[in-house]
Amino acid sequence: MGSSWRGRRERRRRDARQDRADDRRSPRWRRALLATVITAAVVVPLSAAARPEIPAPLPATLPKPTAANLDEIYAANSAVAAEAARMAAAHGDSHRAAADRELAAPNRHLLTFDGRGPGRVTEVFGDLGRADHVAVLVPGSDTSLDTYDRFRATAASLRRQLTGTAPHGTRTAVVAWLGYRTPDTVSTTVLTTGRADEAAPDLRAFIGRLRGVLAGATTVSLVCHSYGTVVCARAAAHLDIDDLALIGSPGTGTGTASALHTPARVWAARGKDDWVGEVPHVRSDLFGVTVGFGTDPVSPAFGARVFAAGKGGHSDYFSPGSVSLTNLARIVLGDTTEVTRA
Repeated sequence: MGSSWRGRRERRRRDARQDRADDRRSPRWRRALLATVITAAVVVPLSAAARPEIPAPLPATLPKPTAANLDEIYAANSAVAAEAARMAAAHGDSHRAAADRELAAPNRHLLTFDGRGPGRVTEVFGDLGRADHVAVLVPGSDTSLDTYDRFRATAASLRRQLTGTAPHGTRTAVVAWLGYRTPDTVSTTVLTTGRADEAAPDLRAFIGRLRGVLAGATTVSLVCHSYGTVVCARAAAHLDIDDLALIGSPGTGTGTASALHTPARVWAARGKDDWVGEVPHVRSDLFGVTVGFGTDPVSPAFGARVFAAGKGGHSDYFSPGSVSLTNLARIVLGDTTEVTRA
C-alpha cells in the first residue's frame, strides 16, 4: 500500500510540473497558431481572386441627405442599381445581375449604392427621417453585393424585433451599412486592422451624414459583427452614437473599452457556440506585420458591458427568438436595465 501511495504522489507531482510547463508555453503556442493561420491564408487559393471585375456605372451624384429628400435619394440609387444589373447581365454575370436587380426594386430604400468591384450599399429599413431610435449594422468578412442577402436578413430581423417590442408610438429604423471592402475569411487581411483602418473614415463620414437626417433626440446604436467590430473600434472616437455593441468579436485592436475613447455605452457579447471564442485574443508581430486584435471584448479585462447571447454560433446573433436578438433590441430602444447580462 505504501508503494502504491508513493506512486500516486509522484504522478501528481509530474502532472503539476507538466501543467506549469504548459502555462509557460501558452503564449508561444498562441503565436505559433497565429503563424499557422497566416501561412494557410497565404497559400490557400481564393476562388474570388480569379474573378474578373464586373462593370458597373459610377455612383449617383446626390445632395446631402435630409429627412426631406430621402425619397429622391432612394429613387436615384435604385436607378443606378438597375443600370448595374443591366451591365452585369451583358457581362455574363447572372448572379451579380440578379443581386443588383433585387436592390433596384421600388420597395428598397438605398441610401447609397456602388456596384463596382465587390460593391457597396447602404439600405434603410423603416422611416429614417421620423425614427426615434436607429440601429446601424456593420458586417464582417466575406460580405459583398454577391452575399448581401444574408447581411440584409440580419437587418430585417432586427427591424422586426424592434417593431414588435417598441412601446406604442415609438418609431424605429435599421440601417444596413455595407460601406467598406470587407476582407475574405481565408486571407491575411482578416487578421490585421488594414481594412478597418481604410473603412473607419467612411464610417465616420456616414454617421455624420446620418445625423443630418435624424431629429436631434434620435438615438443611434452601432451594432458591429465579427470583423465589423474592428471597423467600429477604429472609428469609435469620432462617432456621435449612444451605444456601441460588439458581437462575435475577434478583438478590437485596443486593450480596453476605455481606449476606444467614446462616450457611448460599450456592449459586448458572444454566443456559446461561436467559434471566435477559440481564436487566440493576442496581438503579435509576425513576418513584419502586426496580426491579431488583442483583448477579448467579453473578458473582464476589456471592461465592456457584457450581455447574454445564448447558445448560438457565429451567424446566429439575429436569429428570431434568440437571447442575443432580444438584448440587441433592448439596447437600441434604450431599455438598458432590461438587458440580461452574461
